[in-house]
Amino acid sequence: MTQDHLNFIFIGISFAIYIGIAVKSRAGSTKEYYTAGGGVSPLANGMATAADWMSAATFISMAGTVALSGYDASRFLMGWTGGFVLLTILMVPYLRKFGKATVPDFIGDRYYSKLARGVAVICAIFICMTYIMGQMRGVGVVFSQLFGIGIPAGVLTGASIVFFYAGLGGMKGITYTQVAQYCVMAFAYTIPAIFIAMALTGNVIPQLGLIGNYTADAEVIPFFEKLNNINLELGFQEFTAGKLSKINMFCITAALMCGTAGLPHVIVRFFTVKNVGAVRKSACWTLLFIAVIYLTAPAIGAFSRVNLINNLHQTSYTEAPAWFKDFEATGQMAWVDKNNDGVIQYFGPAKSEIGTNSVFQGKAPTYPVYDAPVEQRIGSLGQRLLANKGDSSNPNELWFGNDIMVMANPHMAGLPMWVISLLMAGCIAAALSTAAGLLLVLSTSISHDLMKKIIKPDLSDREEVRYARFASFIALVVAAYFGINPPSAFIAKTVAFAFGLAASSFFPTLLIGIFSKRMNREGAIAGMLCGISFTIGYIIYFQFLDGHADQYFLGISPEGIGFVGMLINFGVAFLVSAFTPAPPQAVQDMVESIHIPSGSKDASHH
Repeated sequence: MTQDHLNFIFIGISFAIYIGIAVKSRAGSTKEYYTAGGGVSPLANGMATAADWMSAATFISMAGTVALSGYDASRFLMGWTGGFVLLTILMVPYLRKFGKATVPDFIGDRYYSKLARGVAVICAIFICMTYIMGQMRGVGVVFSQLFGIGIPAGVLTGASIVFFYAGLGGMKGITYTQVAQYCVMAFAYTIPAIFIAMALTGNVIPQLGLIGNYTADAEVIPFFEKLNNINLELGFQEFTAGKLSKINMFCITAALMCGTAGLPHVIVRFFTVKNVGAVRKSACWTLLFIAVIYLTAPAIGAFSRVNLINNLHQTSYTEAPAWFKDFEATGQMAWVDKNNDGVIQYFGPAKSEIGTNSVFQGKAPTYPVYDAPVEQRIGSLGQRLLANKGDSSNPNELWFGNDIMVMANPHMAGLPMWVISLLMAGCIAAALSTAAGLLLVLSTSISHDLMKKIIKPDLSDREEVRYARFASFIALVVAAYFGINPPSAFIAKTVAFAFGLAASSFFPTLLIGIFSKRMNREGAIAGMLCGISFTIGYIIYFQFLDGHADQYFLGISPEGIGFVGMLINFGVAFLVSAFTPAPPQAVQDMVESIHIPSGSKDASHH
């Protein structure tokens, strides 16, 4: 049996389970569509929330970031895990007690304003659309490698699957589908890590192998020392050293942390359990399940770095492993033989006089058209030729997408075929699970918070669900387009923009709304608009227009500017609130009541 056949079997079985659950759990009411009826157990909700959390950025991209950036990648680990702690302590119990299942619903009632609700809907759409772009990109990367097709075709295939089971089942279907997806992801992430840890370090526990000794060669040395030596020898910085400035590192970490606490698709997950007590238990289970993946990611990233260099550097192309040529065929790896010696060479910026290691001119590889003459498409050694001109300023010849490290790792380590197939199933589960949750929040924001609460209050339950499914379709079309043409080809970076938008808009507004009785609608609306407008403008300028890194404000990259946007939100909100009337007494009493640890309301939608 070939690897492709085994991949299709594993993924086919997992898809059959997901779709079967979605059909069986099909939502029949708005309460089931939005909050799964409020009857999910804390354990099941913990697994579902962890799956929702384990997006393509976490499962596929984070380990790749560790492999390439080393210490600098800790910004994702610290930001995302720390943010979840903030979310569970400062946000979720109070929002759950308030009884509104969506962020715009809370903002609309807390700030006694349809305009505030409308602004929140717009913010939710921007946040979720940016986030789902990364997930669609992840889906495209995985399906591209699985079927040997281009990323655009992979994105469209994945989008169709997400629409089927997310639009059909709503939160009820998504919740139980995500329980199954978490199980797939947990096994798919940890089992390859255990195999590779044993091969490289002789340790069955990946985390201990990471801080232990490298034993694959005759000389036994500490693993990190081995990794640092390899990096320095090839012209990269030490793996354990960082190159980001302190202020940029701090701002990115803070933006990810605060953005996490303001993510609407995670917040809504805690309305699927019965009460506030169940919320706290669910949060504990979620943190435990998240830890399984997050504590394994650094080991996978470091192991893949060693395997990549050992397998490809100074290897003749004719003797290169078959998996390299498979990734080359789908455009996720490329080789340009700059010195015409037929040997793959991988070097860092230090080997160049101008400090660069670009393989070719341009940000990504481009290829001759399919009907071009063979000699323009295939090199003398059988390699796939690029349309880009080679960059002769440095000796590096190997290019690869950051997001393929997790998928390539078991190939590089020579693991059994069934382990590779399990990993492929896990990669797809990661991207689809979060995409489904985001899609639900998008559709809810439009059908419930916009149509039901603002435009057409007499909307029936059936019509509301119909609007939600139509909104899901439109959102997926837009997300698929940006999945094919993303603001960054690096999934984690695209997703980081979404966290910045959440940090600059929802986090301050929710936090102040929970803990400040004095904050009024004028302050909240002004704060949200200023915070998210500044952040979006900064990201657009540096990602889509002519902005350059030397123009960064205080050296802060677009990934971290959400933290500055958050400070602007806080400042503007308090300033405007100080010069405008206080909220009605009924609203102040309502804020006071959510701090009393009893009498939790049921989730409300009407």
